[in-house]
Amino acid sequence: VSRDGESTEFSPADQVVSEILEMGGKAEANSADVADWEQAEKMVSHAVEKWGRLDALICNAGFLRDRMLVGMSEEEWDSVIRVHLKGHFAPARHAAVHWRNLAKEGKDVEGRIVMTSSGAGLLGSVGQGNYAAAKAGIALLVIQTSAEWGQYGIKVNGIAPDARTRMTEGVFYESETPRGWDEKDPSNVSPLVVWLSSRDCNVTGKMFEISGG
Repeated sequence: VSRDGESTEFSPADQVVSEILEMGGKAEANSADVADWEQAEKMVSHAVEKWGRLDALICNAGFLRDRMLVGMSEEEWDSVIRVHLKGHFAPARHAAVHWRNLAKEGKDVEGRIVMTSSGAGLLGSVGQGNYAAAKAGIALLVIQTSAEWGQYGIKVNGIAPDARTRMTEGVFYESETPRGWDEKDPSNVSPLVVWLSSRDCNVTGKMFEISGG
């Protein structure tokens, strides 16, 4: 979807799948609504059935409905809170249930969850009260879930990235990529996400602010 939540003709998820397949990897796009309880559960179940196990969950869904709070409609508030905050909790909760069940069976569990907050959620952002509130909720959700789910072998961490994406282009940053090294290139954030998703990650309940790698 676009940054305002509207459907786009070409799915970025399909593009990523194509890139992974070209490099010899395996991937599949899933169009489930992450903020829908049943769809989120089916998404997690499908991943386990398709690949045989679940190693990590990256929560990154979101879009914008920017407006000053005094003029914000109920729909503008609810839609952003739903996709960002519930869209993080629903799949994370179902993934946690899967890992908890494995732990209760006596199996070794090394589950990893990475949630995406924002500087707006940590410091606020004028004209983005719904977005800032949702991202603040996500930051606390990282702390809460890591405290509750650690006993099942699950580590939960969060990132607050500063990067040029489809959602931030034209809002915070120019659409054109600068020449030379690009501080706002989202690929600068990728290595941290990969580490947080791996068994090598030995921290939990942490929020990482990252800009430029």
